[in-house]
Amino acid sequence: MKKEEKTNAMRLLDVASIPYQAIEYDPEQAISALEVAAFLHESVDQVFKTLVTVGKSKDHYVFVIPANSTLNLKKAAKACGEKNIEMIPQKELLPLTGYIHGGCSPIGMKKVFPTFIDETALLFDIICVSGGRRGHQIKINPLDFEKVISVTFTSLTD
Repeated sequence: MKKEEKTNAMRLLDVASIPYQAIEYDPEQAISALEVAAFLHESVDQVFKTLVTVGKSKDHYVFVIPANSTLNLKKAAKACGEKNIEMIPQKELLPLTGYIHGGCSPIGMKKVFPTFIDETALLFDIICVSGGRRGHQIKINPLDFEKVISVTFTSLTD
């Protein structure tokens, strides 16, 4: 029997005694958040992707939005009190967060960044986010994020 691989995100949830369901899938079969939703037979409204940005101040921010949505940079900048923000270059993701593209979880980054979750997450008892490694997802109650990282729920998409 194969032993479940724990990621940093899962270990943090375990330490905090937060219930979650870990799901593994073949990362070659699903690359984008939309493909992950389809592969796992989950609603694109309940599968969320994690985006890392940098503000004009050079501070970094994390945004968690539904798979079928695009981050509204004006709303995101307003949410974090920046004049403007932009996505970080992909090559900066690993050194900054400890995660690679396609495996970036809002939980368990090298440093805790201000994190904003699209308010639509509150419509669901459970959402899916990256488990911290390609091929790993976590099903979790969106309110449980507040128990391990500081989050703000707000409108982030059009």
